[in-house]
Amino acid sequence: MPAKKHDAEQPRAAQTDAQPESPSAAGSPAAGYAAAEIPAAGSPAPATARETASSFPGADPQPTLRGVVGPAYFPVALLARFPYAMMVVGVLTLVVAARDSISLGGLTSAMVGLGTAIFGPLIGAAADRWGQRRVLLIAGSASSLSLLAMAWVVYSPLGTWAVLISAFLVGATAPQVPPMSRSRLVGVIFRELPPARQQKTMNSTMAYESAADEITFVFGPVIVGLLAATLGGAAPMIGAAILTLCFLITFALHRTAEAVPKNAATHQEPAPVRALFAPRLLVLMAGALGIGLIFGSTLTTLTSFMADLGYAERAGLVYGAMGIGSAVFALAAALFPASFSLQARWLSFGGVLLLGTIGLQFASALPVLLLVLLVMGVGIGPTLVTQFSLVAERSPRGRSTTVMSLLTTAIVIGQSSSSAITGYLAESFGTQTAALVPLVAALLIILAAVGNALGVSNARDYSGDYSGH
Repeated sequence: MPAKKHDAEQPRAAQTDAQPESPSAAGSPAAGYAAAEIPAAGSPAPATARETASSFPGADPQPTLRGVVGPAYFPVALLARFPYAMMVVGVLTLVVAARDSISLGGLTSAMVGLGTAIFGPLIGAAADRWGQRRVLLIAGSASSLSLLAMAWVVYSPLGTWAVLISAFLVGATAPQVPPMSRSRLVGVIFRELPPARQQKTMNSTMAYESAADEITFVFGPVIVGLLAATLGGAAPMIGAAILTLCFLITFALHRTAEAVPKNAATHQEPAPVRALFAPRLLVLMAGALGIGLIFGSTLTTLTSFMADLGYAERAGLVYGAMGIGSAVFALAAALFPASFSLQARWLSFGGVLLLGTIGLQFASALPVLLLVLLVMGVGIGPTLVTQFSLVAERSPRGRSTTVMSLLTTAIVIGQSSSSAITGYLAESFGTQTAALVPLVAALLIILAAVGNALGVSNARDYSGDYSGH
């Protein structure tokens, strides 16, 4: 990882797998999953991952990730993500359609982000404490109700206060599927796969997960636009509620929900809360915030640009150009050589993103804009993969889902806040001024990358959930 080549190229689980943990290791940098399996004095040492039977029935002696989690896992986890990606734009579309106010629409989007900012990390912490299944079932039910309530409140005689409260509840109850999926898969990798295969699988998994995020965050707004245009302003919220009930519940009940050990079951003492605010994690949150700012400001700027051309309703389709470049290069990140370090990747592709946002300032025709969006996508995909790979590496003991949730929450905060700010600038000063916001966001990503490369050590004070240190 950024500070130490040894850390970047060898999975820590492989380092600890050969030697069983002793009771004294609980306070040292080599706990995580192994901490739940530390034997009492005089009892036999636990077998390594390759010596024990898998915790999943019917496991292959040389398992693959897909073989362990099952063929249904990835499509279910992908579809379960969409309500989360649809909610900010869905609320904006609903409020503008029903209340005929762009400013109120931007404010309600910001309230969604505020609700997620406050409760998203708490949902992640609850999953670490009591397990994902219980938390997802509760949060999913509450989320479906809040989405349906939002669709009703906006068309009701109730005042603006009710709309804002409903929007806050939509954000507050949003289930954290992306970070929970990552936590599950990382847990499976380090518990079920042979050590020699762990690092390669980890790289490809983080690449896939980031590509899945790109697909949902880019095409979520497209789905919102299609539903709103064909079925009415409330359709995206109702559709998100149905998706939540169908696929989030399926995701919650999937057997991989047990892949992440809950602290209550293992009696594992989690790292203190202050570990979540270590510089090595804060710099990742700053980078994720920048990605969210890019998402929200670029879509809003693009909407303003297309409105100037008289095709505002096509903004979501044009926005897909960025998603294509981003998803393709996020998947390609799995093919990068180990010598291309994560810190170098963040700096390199952050630079590509910065070049794209500079080009956005000069895009005066649609073909040029499409090319600029494609370049921006090339920068976003690998950058997002890198950030989540780093956070998986640096998660403090017993806080994996919490930290993943913090990163995803930072993206949503950036998306919702930049949508409101960019919308105001576009309405008040024009598209050219609004286009400056993506540029500022790209500069934040570069600054975070520099901080990660120069000023932040990858060493951890608290042992990690999956692999120790």
